[in-house]
This record gives sequence, structure tokens and C-alpha cells, in this order.
Amino acid sequence: MTTHKPEIRPFHIDIPQADLDDLHDRLARTRWPDDLNGVGWSYGVPVSYARKLAEHWRTAYDWRRHEAALNEIPQFTTEIDGQEIHFLHVRSPEPDALPLIVTHGWPGSVVEFMKIIGPLTDPRAYGGDPADAFHVVAPSIPGFGFSGPTRETGWDLRRVARAWAELMNRLGYDRYGAQGGDTGAFIAPELGRVAPQRVAGVHVNGGLGFPSGDPAEFAELTEAQQARLAESQDGLGYAIIQSTRPQTVAFGLHDSPAGQLAWIAEKFKEWTDPAHDLPEEAVDLDQMLTNVSVYWLTGTAASSARLYRESAAVWGRPQEHSSVPHGVAVFPGDIAVRRVSERDHKVVHWSEFERGGHFAAMEAPDLLVGDIREFFRLVR
Repeated sequence: MTTHKPEIRPFHIDIPQADLDDLHDRLARTRWPDDLNGVGWSYGVPVSYARKLAEHWRTAYDWRRHEAALNEIPQFTTEIDGQEIHFLHVRSPEPDALPLIVTHGWPGSVVEFMKIIGPLTDPRAYGGDPADAFHVVAPSIPGFGFSGPTRETGWDLRRVARAWAELMNRLGYDRYGAQGGDTGAFIAPELGRVAPQRVAGVHVNGGLGFPSGDPAEFAELTEAQQARLAESQDGLGYAIIQSTRPQTVAFGLHDSPAGQLAWIAEKFKEWTDPAHDLPEEAVDLDQMLTNVSVYWLTGTAASSARLYRESAAVWGRPQEHSSVPHGVAVFPGDIAVRRVSERDHKVVHWSEFERGGHFAAMEAPDLLVGDIREFFRLVR
């Protein structure tokens, strides 16, 4: 009797030209809303800013160039738990490299990792120590981009982590590290809980969990962190909508590229390095637009938002304590408190940086790569 081996298929991005023409046509015909004078960003994305971004996306941004750059990275798909999973897989030239699975979040994608894959997989070529090399696996979360849309309920953080464990097993990796930011900073630790005997260590940027409301936890927040927490509470509307009515908001996001653009650009404005006034001052504008384009061209506004609905029951809740070693990189604007991170995790490495922000792989790839290397030296 032969056992069926799950198929792993090479994947090549090839967006139909008709879809790009439709995008440009829709952007040209956008029905822009009114807004108020003198309120800046306090009511949301200013129309003047959104129009400028949309015009650049329509007339200056070249999807084909960025599609070709993405296609230079080896990509594959495989079916896990009934869902097609897309992933980047770049093996290091160093034979003793440690496998590392890297997870994005919302409103991110694997596009975030384009500046860190090279230094992680081939440190020798970037002036680093070859002993720090990784084989990098970067999946698209089910429902996001080329892993979407999802076709059934139930794709919460734990189910994604189980899929990641199966993916690494399918690739023949018995022992590996996990890294993540944003939602990935929840999925990577969950993978450590799902496969503790396989996961050598977990590194996250942005912190592990949220303050529970315990006054002792809030007392440890700096003034800057308290201000950031208050500001983030003001900006939680998107999360409340996506965790309660993701299907309703998806009608606008799925039908209007300007709507999808504004929905994501607002998060880049709010979450990038506070030292910068506009997203394009913190990240490469075309890299951000490639990220937005992946959401638009794959039609995954609804299914990516559903992750919030599926995981609403566990957001911010204490988890079972993980004895897997964890490392945390904190960038400006992150609301990360060591006491909170240590509540549910074994934290053995903690770094705080003065530049960068929530999208660290795009904003400060050198700092993020350096911290990943430093942490995994402890657990290789």
C-alpha cells in the first residue's frame, strides 16, 4: 500500500492584464467623498492624501516590475487542512542553516519580507556571519493574498499555527525557529505551543500580548507607552469592525481600490515610526503599494478581515504559559511591556530600538535582521 504524499507545487504570480486595466479604470472613476478643512488625519485619511496616493498607484506604479521581483523568490503552494497555502521558500547556501518560518500580519503580506530574506538566508553575501544563516519559509496566512480566500469558518490563530507545523513537517524540517510581527506575533508563539518539541525559539517584533488591565501592568508603562496605548484605543475602529462585521466592510474594500488603499494606508500612517509624518517617509512607497495591490488583485479584503472575527475570543486573553524561549524586538510606537510578555512566555531576549516601527521588516530591516540573528544564537 502506498501512502499519498501531499503535493507541493511551484507557484508563479501572473496577474491577468485585464485585472490591471480594471484597477486603473476604477481608480480613474473613483467617487471621492467630501471632508473637512483643517482636521488633518483626526477624522481618518484626508481626501487630498488619498487622491495623491491613488494617482501614483494608477499612473506611476508599475505592478509588472514588482511582480517580476516577487517571482524571483521561489514560491510554492500546497493544500493543508482543506486550504490552499501559498509560501515563499528560500534555502540558504549554508548547509547548517536553521529553518525559520516568518509570519506577516494584517494589513501586511509576504511583500513585507523582501528586504530581509537575502540577509537572513545568505549573511555571508551581506557582510554577516554565515553561522547566522536561515532557510526561510514565509507563508501567506490563510485568507490573505495568494492563500485566499478561505472557504469555511474556523481559521483562527491556533488553526493557522497547526497548518504552519504541518507545512514545516512537509518540507522536512524537524527543528526550526519561528518569527512574526503584528498577527504573526500571535501566530509564531502559538506555533511554539502547538509544536514545542520542534520549535527551537520564537522571535517577535511588537511584543507578546496586551496589558490585561491589571494596574501593576499599566504601572510599568512609560509615559510614551501610555500615550501610545491611549492613541491606539482611539484607532481600534478597524479591529472592532473586522472582528464583528468583516463581511459588511468588505463590500466597499472589494469594490473600490481607493477604499482598499485608504483602509491600509491609514494603518501605515498610524503604525510606522512616529518620527515620520507620512507613511512614504517611513517605508518605500512602491513596496507599500505592492502590498495593497496583493490584497486588491487577489480579492481577499473579506477573507483577511475574517481572521479578526475568527480570533476575537482570544485577542488579549492570557494564554497557557509557553516554555519555548522567546525573543522580543520593540520598535518606536510598539506598546510592549516585558512584564506582560513574560506573563505567558519564557522571554530570554529583549531589545528596544530608537528607529523603525510596526512594519519593521520594511522600515528597519537591518535592525530586525540583526535582532533575529542575535536571539537565535541563543537557541541554535
